[in-house]
Amino acid sequence: MDNLVRRLLKASCAFALAAAVAQPALAQSTRKQLKTANKFFEQENYRASIPFYEQVLAKEPNNPLALFRAGISYMSFDKEKASDYIYKAQKLKPKVSKDVEYWLGRVDHLNYNFDEAIAHFQAYNVTLKPKDTRKAELAQLIQHSKNAKVQFNSPKDIFVKNLGPTVNTPYAEHSPVISGDDKLLLFTSRGENVTGAGNTGDKKGGNLATDGEYYEDIFETKRIDDENWDKPRSLSGVLNGKGHDASTQLFDNDTKLLMYRQDENGDIFYSEKSGGDWTAPKKLNQNVNSKAFESDAFITPDGLTIYFSTGKYSEDGSLDIYYSTRQAGGDWGPAKSMGTAINTKYDDDSPYLSRDGKTLYFSSRGHNTMGGYDIFKSEYDSIAKRWGRPENMGYPVNTPDDDTYYRLSPDGSYAYLSSYRIGGYGEKDIYTINYIKNATIRGRVFSQRDSTVIPGVELVFSGTQADKTALSYRDVTKPITGDYQVSVLSGRSYQVAVTKDGTNIITEEFTVPISTNDSTVVEKNFYVPYTDTTSQVAFKNIYFDTDKYKLRPESITELDNISSILKANSGVNISIEGHCDSRNTDEYNIVLGQNRADAAYNYLKKSGIAETRMVTVSYGERRPAAANDSPENMQLNRRVEFRPIVKEGEAAPVLTPGVAPATTTTTGADAGTSTSTPGAGATLQPGKSKAKLADGTKVKTKVDEDSDKVKVKTKGANDEKSKTVTKDGAIDSKAKDANGEKVKVKTDND
Repeated sequence: MDNLVRRLLKASCAFALAAAVAQPALAQSTRKQLKTANKFFEQENYRASIPFYEQVLAKEPNNPLALFRAGISYMSFDKEKASDYIYKAQKLKPKVSKDVEYWLGRVDHLNYNFDEAIAHFQAYNVTLKPKDTRKAELAQLIQHSKNAKVQFNSPKDIFVKNLGPTVNTPYAEHSPVISGDDKLLLFTSRGENVTGAGNTGDKKGGNLATDGEYYEDIFETKRIDDENWDKPRSLSGVLNGKGHDASTQLFDNDTKLLMYRQDENGDIFYSEKSGGDWTAPKKLNQNVNSKAFESDAFITPDGLTIYFSTGKYSEDGSLDIYYSTRQAGGDWGPAKSMGTAINTKYDDDSPYLSRDGKTLYFSSRGHNTMGGYDIFKSEYDSIAKRWGRPENMGYPVNTPDDDTYYRLSPDGSYAYLSSYRIGGYGEKDIYTINYIKNATIRGRVFSQRDSTVIPGVELVFSGTQADKTALSYRDVTKPITGDYQVSVLSGRSYQVAVTKDGTNIITEEFTVPISTNDSTVVEKNFYVPYTDTTSQVAFKNIYFDTDKYKLRPESITELDNISSILKANSGVNISIEGHCDSRNTDEYNIVLGQNRADAAYNYLKKSGIAETRMVTVSYGERRPAAANDSPENMQLNRRVEFRPIVKEGEAAPVLTPGVAPATTTTTGADAGTSTSTPGAGATLQPGKSKAKLADGTKVKTKVDEDSDKVKVKTKGANDEKSKTVTKDGAIDSKAKDANGEKVKVKTDND
């Protein structure tokens, strides 16, 4: 706590006690409770003072003195309640304290009301005499609010997450230390599980420090999964002494622990791993430790340099960051200052270097802090041989309150820090900091009318960054498949404008979840009220009744259309793809989908389309056109799709419209044309060929010399495989999906 706060608290306490005594109407019990509360308050034991202030307020809810002092006490535990209490006290009694404007400024600053905080600080400044030393500290507080306003209004795209109640408690947790495999976390806690916490009623006060809080102990917890940690255990005994003990760093392949111990005002120690526990800590030499306060340290991966914070070299005991290198004999040499680029006249603490040694992270009350400690980083200039100007890590890494102990994960993909934030469990908590990454959004655009894909549709995803800078991502659905894919910044909502030929079809909102890695893929299909009225030739889907593969009359009409198009485009070969809804098992639906594809195949074959121009495949229920959540959507999934086979390196074919068949056609499930236009059913030439479908599926075809036997092999993007042999009208097909499940289908097409 800074000197200005201590002076104001002491003066406020004396004022409150005198005021309480001056109220003859105050009940004896209430006066006693207020006196006890003020006693704890003066000792800076705010947690102990709050229950007594609340007892007073339970009897006298409008007692301005109790409200005011309770509000100041709550600043360490509940910032919003602190604001409510202090503001209510001032409303009830404008001059509840001569320093009330100062405290209103402090509480507004902590609650992100920066303009109001500045106004209160300025009002308080007017009340001070010109030579009052508090003016300088007050000017710094005003600058903190100005800095905080700038940082808060230009936030970074960062995801801050509390480690949760397994690690964090209503007391302070800090100094996170992660093992090299990211599976073990050491941290420091003042929670109720510390050594000796159950003995606070004895004459010596048990494990309570002078501020009424428990002494700090080091704990360890093991990772269960990405989100959860095992119940922490205290590393009591040899590691934890009688006073404060704090974890600092694991080094030498996690075999040694650097730690703080409250010895001679605070010194740096180390302990070695011995079996499943740690040896008695040993103090570092006098080039690091002194009779002043040493609070934190970091040893570089090569073990040759230690960076540490110490109050030894400052006039007022404020912390500066120094470093020392190992001498030939193996011990630490004389300390050297990091220089004025890093150190300020205020506290500079908690040094930490990136694995490559090029970036220094540290906490400081100086520089352009938002208030209290902020995390800063400095890059090393290898040419100039010096550290660069520190950069504030920005909001929400930093807040208006203390933010300290920034530590990167082993792979550097995220970080840990300790911070007191609104919404935490009380006092300081440990958080993780993840930089929000891109996510891939992919899917297709379908017509609501008939669930056909729509190529050539423009999709524009419009959103904003955390600092309100506009974001815009665009793609156009691919020919034939209707696929699109965009890479967007995750963790926000986008307005998606779907446009065709310059005309907006729909605009809808789509929320992309937070991604903290670059491999997140989100599937998003759009169903739009659009009907293609152009003359472009396309193959339409045909649909089936539940559990059936008999061709409907309207399917015959479409198959006749497809047959005429294929006859007019003799160089085009097609993939016939069977699909199902999800009513039956996956294995059953693979067979049913194949039967549906075969029904279309057989009809087209009888209409004069050579079998070597057609490939069949079944996807069963694995590629739904719509969610299987209604009869209408299930109908859209009971279908056969027709796709032109595009050879690798070639563009999708432009199809010529077909003409009506010259011969009579009968309708029905097994109907077909009796003859066809000569030459329209052009076959593949004997030999081998390779092709690639628009969705990325690779197709290999082998045609025998007599063209009576055709082998077709396919391999999908997710390693799905199929092999189909067509000979003398019979089809023998085998398929394996991405999970390795196999399905066999045999049919006789005569």
